[in-house]
Amino acid sequence: METTLDLQEINVWKDKAIDMAFQLGPVLFKALILLIIGRQVIKFLLGLLGKTLDKYEIDASLATFFKSFLSAVLWVVLLISVATTLGMQMTSFVAILGAAGLAVGLALQGSLSNFAGGVLILVFKPFRVGDTIEAQGHLGSVESIDILYTKIRVFDNRVVTVPNGALANNSIINLSQKPTRRVEMKVGVAYGTDLKKTKQVILDVLTKDERVHEDPAPSVHFMSFGDSSLDLTIRCWSDSADLWPVYWDNMEAIKEAFEEHDIEIPFPQRDVNHYYPEGKK
Repeated sequence: METTLDLQEINVWKDKAIDMAFQLGPVLFKALILLIIGRQVIKFLLGLLGKTLDKYEIDASLATFFKSFLSAVLWVVLLISVATTLGMQMTSFVAILGAAGLAVGLALQGSLSNFAGGVLILVFKPFRVGDTIEAQGHLGSVESIDILYTKIRVFDNRVVTVPNGALANNSIINLSQKPTRRVEMKVGVAYGTDLKKTKQVILDVLTKDERVHEDPAPSVHFMSFGDSSLDLTIRCWSDSADLWPVYWDNMEAIKEAFEEHDIEIPFPQRDVNHYYPEGKK
């Protein structure tokens, strides 16, 4: 008797499952097809946007931001469409979305600040993709400016992700904005050295380097009396891209020129006097 009841219950549940499958199957299938097609459409539209931006040579920073923003909007539209296909009422969905949006907005105030910071960066352009900047304790090249974050590749090839809000509200040093940079070098020579001769030797070295600009002209200035040396500051101008090669090459060339002209490069020295009690040595 119990076995018969169990079989009847199983048959009832099986019938209900079959009915539900026939009812929900087409809906789930439509939602799945919509999701798959929607993903492909989003991918196509983002690719089309990228080609259009490249065609009209839109700034790389702005292009990256547009693609990130459009991707987020399209995915929201797709998810709403899928939810509607599954039978969720739009009014209910909007109410849920509004409540969720309020909760998420309160929880993600920092992210909203980063979004606003990204907009400010793109509008006022304190830096662009490819610029070398110093910000938030990091020095490197800007790889991308996204909706919420900016990626900076530092010179040992690490990638640092910095919130846009922090960049928009703090100081940024842009090392690429101007085409030329001033190179500053410091050297010390021994006390008693002929400073006029030393300055001329340094200027002769700089003149031989084609990367050093003639205007403004290179200059050498006596700056201070050091503990063991007369300290000189050397200043010249070069293209921004040549700054460090000019610095490294000319520091080496100046050292060799000093050796050639017998100009002494000092090292710290101390006079030590020993005082012994009377009768002791």
